[in-house]
Amino acid sequence: MKRILFLLIPAVLAGGGWYAYTHRTHAHAPDAVDSHLVARAEKRDIDTTVEVSGDVTPAFQLEVKAEVGGKIKALHCEAGDTVKEGGVLVEIDDTDLLSEKQSALTEIEGAKLGMEKSKKNFQRATDLFDQKLISIEAFDNLSSEFAISENTLVKAQRKLQLVEDKLRKTKVLAPMDGTILTLPVIEGQVVIAAASVNSGTALMTIANLSKLLVETHINQVDVARLEPNLAVKLHAESLKEANMDAKISFIAPVATVKNNVKGFQVQALIERPNARLRPGMTVNISIPIASATDVVSVPISAVFRGDGNKKVIYVRIGETTERREVKVGVTNTDFAQIITGVQDGEEILLVEPGRAAQKKS
Repeated sequence: MKRILFLLIPAVLAGGGWYAYTHRTHAHAPDAVDSHLVARAEKRDIDTTVEVSGDVTPAFQLEVKAEVGGKIKALHCEAGDTVKEGGVLVEIDDTDLLSEKQSALTEIEGAKLGMEKSKKNFQRATDLFDQKLISIEAFDNLSSEFAISENTLVKAQRKLQLVEDKLRKTKVLAPMDGTILTLPVIEGQVVIAAASVNSGTALMTIANLSKLLVETHINQVDVARLEPNLAVKLHAESLKEANMDAKISFIAPVATVKNNVKGFQVQALIERPNARLRPGMTVNISIPIASATDVVSVPISAVFRGDGNKKVIYVRIGETTERREVKVGVTNTDFAQIITGVQDGEEILLVEPGRAAQKKS
């Protein structure tokens, strides 16, 4: 009996040791894994970006409208032209206004003659009234006639000023330095003046292209991590060799729905745009969301879902594989930062141990 116990005890201990070794926490039996399914934890810089597309628009643009109506006599610009502030863009036919001016001048001459006559009558009436040769009623009538003649002259002069002001406005001047984007009118077309009762005819759209904006729509998750003056990168498919810098200049305070996605309008200002970048082009925007420098990282394919929301990684130690819970930091499409759980240089499986054999086969 003692001999039997003596033989069983080492066997039980050996079996228990093997069981503990093969069933310890996070440990797996040896698993044949091809070398291409194994990576190594390394230190690197990781940048997380949001990739969206947006449309290029001028930072400053306005519609040019005429302040007087009439037929367009001459156009002094074409779409695409660069103009200087104060330069003549359009001339409106002034034939009718010149006739009004002549009429106003005639009225002024008649008003002056009438005032001179009333003035002389008033002066004579003043002398006669002082000598008590006319009644106060007659004196008052002549005084009123003189005042009315003065008022008539002032009204005629003001009418002339209005006509001359309209004549000056028949020449539409450039309100700023810029480029003509659109020119929807032609010579001979009759245009309506811009006034409080109507919007008037738009003669052209002029914009300053020295600064451009890119307008895009960011979802409500990523927009929370944006802030004004955040630097972004731009790339246009039509300008493949040109990479441009911009800064976030506007984040809408209220969400809008675009393409059935709720988000926020965001604008990025390009202070020094490429000369070939034009309004209306579509560009790709890379917006940095997070970054980490010189951190331990593994390929994103090496991070697996554990219990609940936990993340796990399989570390190969010799001929065994250890399952570890890890804390993940900054991630992008290629790599994930490992804050705790893995050391620099450790070998990491890119597949779960149970699937390694399947990958091999």
